[in-house]
Amino acid sequence: MAEERRRSPNEPASPGADPGEGPGADPGGGPGAAPGQGPAAPGEGLRSGPGQGPAAASGEDSRQGPAAAPGEGFGADPGQGPAAASGEGSGQGTAAPGQGGADEPYASLLDLPLSSDLNRIGEQLHALARAQRTLQELLQAVVNITGELELPAVLRRIVRTAMDLVGARYGAMGVLDQEGRLLEEFIPLGLTAHELADLEGVELPRGRGLLGHLIHHPEPLRVKDISRHPESAGFPPGHPPMRSLLGVAISVRGRIYGNLYLSERKDGQPFDRHDEGVIRALAGTAGVAIENARLYQQVQHSSEQFQRLLLPRLPDLRPFAAGAAYRPASAPAAVGGDWYDAMLLPGGACAAVIGDVVGHDLRAAADMSQIRNMLRALYYDPGAAPSTSLSRLDRIMNAALDEAPVATALLARLEPADGTWQLRWSSAGHPPPLVLLPDGRVRYLDVEPGLPLGVAPDLPRPDHCRPLPVDSTVVLFTDGLVEVPGQPLDRGLDALAVTASRLVGLAPEDLCRALVAHRPGNGHDDKAVIALRTPPLTSYGSS
Repeated sequence: MAEERRRSPNEPASPGADPGEGPGADPGGGPGAAPGQGPAAPGEGLRSGPGQGPAAASGEDSRQGPAAAPGEGFGADPGQGPAAASGEGSGQGTAAPGQGGADEPYASLLDLPLSSDLNRIGEQLHALARAQRTLQELLQAVVNITGELELPAVLRRIVRTAMDLVGARYGAMGVLDQEGRLLEEFIPLGLTAHELADLEGVELPRGRGLLGHLIHHPEPLRVKDISRHPESAGFPPGHPPMRSLLGVAISVRGRIYGNLYLSERKDGQPFDRHDEGVIRALAGTAGVAIENARLYQQVQHSSEQFQRLLLPRLPDLRPFAAGAAYRPASAPAAVGGDWYDAMLLPGGACAAVIGDVVGHDLRAAADMSQIRNMLRALYYDPGAAPSTSLSRLDRIMNAALDEAPVATALLARLEPADGTWQLRWSSAGHPPPLVLLPDGRVRYLDVEPGLPLGVAPDLPRPDHCRPLPVDSTVVLFTDGLVEVPGQPLDRGLDALAVTASRLVGLAPEDLCRALVAHRPGNGHDDKAVIALRTPPLTSYGSS
């Protein structure tokens, strides 16, 4: 056979080609191959008769049997070409992938639309990753929001979380009034110090323009250009420029509580449907968190009111100046056992008592009320020393109460003696008195504190006595003012003394309020404080 140029596997046969020249065919025909046949499809088995091969996947020749599909007999009918991938029945068509000989490349793979498929798969993976990241961020947002109980902190946390979730530069919460027509409160976040200075003196929004639209139509609102919206009312002078807006209503118990506003994505893009869906999901959690915070406020207020009803209102103690203050624990429903009391005694003396029943529940509050009333009857006797009154109280508690509580107490008595004042006191495991002297010095009267009430009723209790000049202030307080878990008690006592030294000139009532507001403690214990100031001795004789 004369030498000829080998035709490429994908090159179509030229007209008039010699029989048997198909790619991969031996000259004169391969095994069982008819002249002019192309290569048999891979995997073909025994020869089939003329016109009997199964129909090719792509078409038929009108003069011959159907072209063999892959997997059919090794031999084909005379005149058949390889099964064409293009749908043609010609015996000279291009071989389908995998049908050629060993030298045939997989050129047809290059014809697949790989670029568009990969792009589509990449977009889907990107969307999936974004959804997964958003879900994780939403779960963390739920934890962050529901972890707060103080309502102002909850509202700010909601706004900040929403800004973080969608990458917004500005955010705000508008709280509706009782009628649900105007904004009663507006909490903006994201403004810089310079932007806040520019808005100084500008009234906070009340619900006009787009904010009013969201109030009256509480459906999610996405605006690409605020200035072009027909209901836009513009911005006041000094307001930073804002173009885009995403607004979502927040419902509490089926009623619109307020609206969440977001503006200006940091990437410069308008808010999209994904952002809207995320904020709508957050709004559901926000409504639950707001309701929990409101319930917490109600319970806390009720507990505080109950505690204050148990505490006495100080009577008129003139000529002594007196004051008292109480602050409940920060935990909800944490009524406590702290109490104070004071009373004028025959002979010109004045008694004051401070105490703390162990526990922070209704039982502690009830025990406190009983102990306070019993002790008041005992210390009215001017002839009984403070230690005697405390010992009697301890024995009565042990005998009269089903389960005697443990409590600390300090009973003090100011009485005139030899042109000065004498402070007599006895302690049942309580922090020492703090004295503010007229010259500005502050000191604790540190003595052995004794055992708490309810521990050993039969053990004796000591009395203590110190002279005090006129215009001295005696401060009695509970451990909530000085005790911090994990820190030495002395550190809290020192902090309280430093604060008191700066407040020496205040009236006793103002002094007590300031000391209660001073917070060396962690807020988990209630606080009580009472102060008495010694008057001039002009109306008193010597003892």
